[in-house]
Amino acid sequence: MILRGCLGCQLLTILTASLRAQSEESYPPLPDSQQQPGVPGGELSKGQFAASKVFPGTVRDYWIYLPKQVEQGGEFGVMVFQDGGKYAKRDGGGFRALNVFDNLIHRGEMPLTVGLFIQPGVVPAQGDGAQARFNRSFEYDSVDDRYSKFLIDEMLPFVEAEHGIKFSKDPNRNAICGSSSGGIAAFVAAWHRPDVFRRVFTTVGTYVSLRGGDTLAGLVRKTEPKPLRIFLQDGKNDLNIYGGDWWIANQQMLRALQWSGYEVNHAFADGGHNGKHGAAIFPDVMRWLWETDEVETHPENSQHEANRFLVEGEGWEVVGEGYGWAEGVASTA
Repeated sequence: MILRGCLGCQLLTILTASLRAQSEESYPPLPDSQQQPGVPGGELSKGQFAASKVFPGTVRDYWIYLPKQVEQGGEFGVMVFQDGGKYAKRDGGGFRALNVFDNLIHRGEMPLTVGLFIQPGVVPAQGDGAQARFNRSFEYDSVDDRYSKFLIDEMLPFVEAEHGIKFSKDPNRNAICGSSSGGIAAFVAAWHRPDVFRRVFTTVGTYVSLRGGDTLAGLVRKTEPKPLRIFLQDGKNDLNIYGGDWWIANQQMLRALQWSGYEVNHAFADGGHNGKHGAAIFPDVMRWLWETDEVETHPENSQHEANRFLVEGEGWEVVGEGYGWAEGVASTA
C-alpha cells in the first residue's frame, strides 16, 4: 500500500506539472501572423472532392488560397496542408497561414505560392441511424505511398482543372505540412515523392507505433539520403501513450535526419500535443524553408554507407531487373 500510494503521488505530481505547462503555454500572434496595412490579401475559395480511386467512397472538403499576385497562365508552387480546415484561416486557431503567406510573399521572403488546404476523407453515413466513417488515421498514419499517390495523381490535377491554375513541376517550389498525424502524412508524402515535394514542416509529428510510423527513423538511416528540407517542431509535454512517446520519437527523427545529412532544422520547447508553438514559429519556419532556391542531398554531411557507392554528378540507372525475387541480388564494386 505504501508503494502504491507513493506511485499515486508521483503520477499526480507529473500530471499536475504537465497540465500546468500546457495551460501556461501561450504565444500571442506576432506581426507576420496578422493582417498588415497595405499588404494585398489573397483569395480563398472552397471546394469538394469525391472521386478518389485511391480512397474510394471518400468525400473531402478543401480550400485553395491564391495570392493576390497570381496571374492566369503561369505555373505556381504549392504548399499542401493536411487537416486543412483549421489552417485555412486568418484568425483563430491554426497557423494563420493566409496572413503569413500574404505578408511574406508581399515582402519577397517566400516565393509566390498557392496554399492548398485539404481535409481527410470521410465515407458518408449510408442511411438513417448509421455513422460516417472517418478515414484520417488510415490515410495519414500509414507509411506506404497511397497518400502521396492520392495527392499527386488525383487531388492536384483535380484542383488544377477545377480552378484553372497550373502547379509547378519543379519540386523545389512545392512544400507540404501538417500537425500530429497530418505531420507524419506530410513527411511520408515527401519521402516517397521528393520529385514533387521537397520542403516539409511537421508539428508534434506522430512518428510512433500507430501504423508503422515508428519505423521511419530507421528507414531514414537505412535509405540513401533524399533531397528534402525538413523542419520539426515538438514539446517535451507531448503525448506518451499506448502508441509511443511523441517527444522521444521526434528527437529520434531529428537525430536520424542529421546523421543522414539532410537539410533539417527544429524547434523543441515545453509544450503539449497542440498547435500553439507551431503556429507561433510558422512565419520563421516559412522563411527557413524557402531561404534556398534548391534542395539538395549533402553526402559531405552524411554518415550513410550508401555515399560510398554514389558517383558524383550521376543519376540512378538500372543495374538489373526481372529477377522476381531480389533477396539474393548483390552488386560488387
